Amino acid sequence: MRILTSILLVFLITATGLSQETRTLSKQDFLQHVLENGNLLKIEAQHVKEAKGDLNQANAVFLPSISASYTGITTTNPLIAFGSKLNQEVLTPSDFDPQLLNNPERIDNFSTKLEIRQPLINMDGFFQRKAARSKYEAAQYKAERTRDYLELQVEEKYMQLQLAYKMVEVIERSGAASEENLRIAKNSFDQGLLQRSDLLAAEVQAMEMENRLRYAQSNVKNISGQLSVLMNDKEDVVFHPADKLEPAGEVIAMDSISSERADIRAMRAATTAYEQQYRSNKMSFLPRLNAFGSYELYDNEFLQADANGYLVGAQLSWNLFDGNKRIAKTGKSKAAYERSNLEYEQYLAESRLELEKAYRMLNDAGNELILSEKALNQYEESLRIRKNRFREGLERTSDLLFAEAKFAEKQLDYHQTVFQYNYALAYVRFLTKK
Repeated sequence: MRILTSILLVFLITATGLSQETRTLSKQDFLQHVLENGNLLKIEAQHVKEAKGDLNQANAVFLPSISASYTGITTTNPLIAFGSKLNQEVLTPSDFDPQLLNNPERIDNFSTKLEIRQPLINMDGFFQRKAARSKYEAAQYKAERTRDYLELQVEEKYMQLQLAYKMVEVIERSGAASEENLRIAKNSFDQGLLQRSDLLAAEVQAMEMENRLRYAQSNVKNISGQLSVLMNDKEDVVFHPADKLEPAGEVIAMDSISSERADIRAMRAATTAYEQQYRSNKMSFLPRLNAFGSYELYDNEFLQADANGYLVGAQLSWNLFDGNKRIAKTGKSKAAYERSNLEYEQYLAESRLELEKAYRMLNDAGNELILSEKALNQYEESLRIRKNRFREGLERTSDLLFAEAKFAEKQLDYHQTVFQYNYALAYVRFLTKK
């Protein structure tokens, strides 16, 4: 039974390993895949198209509307029958007989109508179009900032993958050292030179390293899954970073928030859109001037047109009162405009504060990186001395195990600090981008 269980376990592990391909991925390739295939930029592109559609609709304030219709009727209605004959240009003196006027015979009428309406002066429509253009610009800037954010995400996720592999590497080395310590401890125990409690401590540390290694390997798979989602990659792949996790050598000069940053320009454009909408609602109290015209064809037979006529005119209309609806709508748009102004000022203040925090985070991470590197070197030298003393029988097993654990801890701390420093650098670049 135990043999069968072992065979099944080996088969399961092998099948799991074969189901996931390992692929080496550089940061540049990762960025390219995200920008070309990722869904986030595609979603923003559709938002831009929606805003473009609204802008095209607003062009109706300048462009004419043209419609055509073909209508057929049959009637004995006195008024319509007389008018139909008049349009068909078939009236005769006998049609003015009061008896025929009051009781006309059934008449058929087929009419073709081409109608044009041309806006001339619609002040509210002009400002609605300006509002639509500002919304379109805001959508474009938002899409641009989404690209910047994706580049930051690429930096972060790729560094997380690098850090995850560094953790696997450190734990594997620590695990190998723990196995070697366990081997030496067993030999010393067999020779009666070591107590059983020390041997058990070495066994426990070896098992802990094995368990930590499993967690680290699972973390690699989890982060690989996040990379696949960003790239919109449907394959079940474990990625391996082609670039090493090293402290960035770039030096960033102190800078301030740029008013030309894409998200800030998007906020300004959105505020402008609210302003134009407010002005449009105010202009709705003014009269409108529109031109219109039509050309009509008439006959008493289907698809014939023996009579025709046209109509051209202009209309000045003024909606004096609509139950207070326009006043309420104007008040609402004014409040939205003022709210947008306040949100813009608040966003600027929060952005400045965020940049100050980012600079402090970068400075702290730089100092921590220096200290972490020094501590790592010190613990490495301390571990080397303890190993030599342990081989000579001058060091206790518990002290060596403690030194191994502390050195592994400092290695992980150092790589974590490198990650924090590089991310802080990338975040400052993100905040100061122009």
